[in-house]
Amino acid sequence: MSRRFGSVRARATLGATFVVAVALLAAGAAVLLSLRSSLTGQADGQAERSARTVAAQLALGTPYDKLSSLDDDERVVQVVDANGGQVAATEDLERISGAGPSVPRAQEDTGDDPAEEPGQDAGEAGEDPGENGGEEGASGGLDDDSAQDALEPGEIGDETRFGDGSATVDGDTADYRFAAVDVRDPKKGLLTVYAGASLAAEQSAVRTALTVMLIGFPLLLAVVAGVTWLVTRRALRPVEDIRREMAAITAAAELTRRVPEPDTHDEVARLARTTNETLAALETSVERQRRFVADASHELRSPIASLRTQLEVGVAHPGLLDVPGAVEDTVRLQRLAADLLLLARLDAGEGPVAGARVDPAALAREEAAGRPEVTVVVEPGESAPGEVAGSRGQLGRVLANLLDNAHRHARSAVTVTVRRAVGQVVVEVADDGDGVPEADRERIFERFVRLDDARGRDDGGAGLGLAIARDVAVRHGGTLTVRRTPTGGALFELRLPTV
Repeated sequence: MSRRFGSVRARATLGATFVVAVALLAAGAAVLLSLRSSLTGQADGQAERSARTVAAQLALGTPYDKLSSLDDDERVVQVVDANGGQVAATEDLERISGAGPSVPRAQEDTGDDPAEEPGQDAGEAGEDPGENGGEEGASGGLDDDSAQDALEPGEIGDETRFGDGSATVDGDTADYRFAAVDVRDPKKGLLTVYAGASLAAEQSAVRTALTVMLIGFPLLLAVVAGVTWLVTRRALRPVEDIRREMAAITAAAELTRRVPEPDTHDEVARLARTTNETLAALETSVERQRRFVADASHELRSPIASLRTQLEVGVAHPGLLDVPGAVEDTVRLQRLAADLLLLARLDAGEGPVAGARVDPAALAREEAAGRPEVTVVVEPGESAPGEVAGSRGQLGRVLANLLDNAHRHARSAVTVTVRRAVGQVVVEVADDGDGVPEADRERIFERFVRLDDARGRDDGGAGLGLAIARDVAVRHGGTLTVRRTPTGGALFELRLPTV
């Protein structure tokens, strides 16, 4: 089970589901807040209109029992004087809390004008208007201790104060949004009109939206998880095919096989193509290694067999021992072993020593010493063409191999030219032999490759000299190529970057 949830498909599914869940929660919260704000704004507008309508009637001196909005089932209205005493209220209003002075209507409905009997308000009911007013005002924030005493008779205050509260009408308590407006009654003085709009619609809408979200969000998340799981499985199916084929290739050690490549242009297709390119390179490398081992075994077998034969003859017939021949075979075997070790180091990634510098002109003169047929020419006007970064021993081995190859194929002379190019030092080794056919100019740099005419004249070479020379040149950031000289011989050109 843990392995399944550790898969890319499971992690992608969980990640997508989590992101969608966070987005849904954020969107849901935003919707609920927006809905609540919108409905609260509507309730504020309704409450303010009711409060100002009543305030306008009071400013005109309308009797309290003739005030409109007092019989509206959707709204509650309460009018209080400066001392917190109730002077008018919606019919059957028993209590308002959380919005301002809470003054129950304790008197019986006698039909008398409350304005003519103010003593029947909070005092007869045993309520302490100041106490209630202070507590409820603190809850709802609608009381204004600095009452608008500056209002003229019949004038309505410009400020409207809003707050949340509840009201009990005929025994039923509900939440309301209250608006408070001050007005100067010509007879009663400063009055405050509290009008409340019911929040039942808001609460119902919010509950409905919340219920829909609680039911819909889990279903939507389940759909997202399912779709992500299926889509991810379909998208990763080629990856599983690649993995399965790679496992089969590894188990059977068949580097000739290739993984399937999807007919798409996405990352999976590029992965498949890169994998096949890697397999092809690995197959080439392994095949090259096998051929190298086979050729090395063959090349080693000949001098060893010859040396053994001579030693066995020498043991049986001491007078017939060919000591010079045995020495020659031993030297040949030693050189071949050194070449094989150098190739092994190059294949292992051995490169030039960092910071070391070599003068190609001086190195060419050093390698040409003791070779009478070799002439070293430094380009006129350039006594020092420049230095290159690299291993003196390896670059010396390159020049030695090129000179040995030129000596085997030259008729009479070999010329080494050292010159400067743009950012490079060029070393050219030319002979006056028959040259290299154009079709073989790349093949001669392969390991253990000797052309047919070279085999007929071979004096001990194993076909590794030019391969070693090119590998060393590449390791030093340079190139080694061959072309024909104007006289028809072979011209090997070594280019190395200067420092």
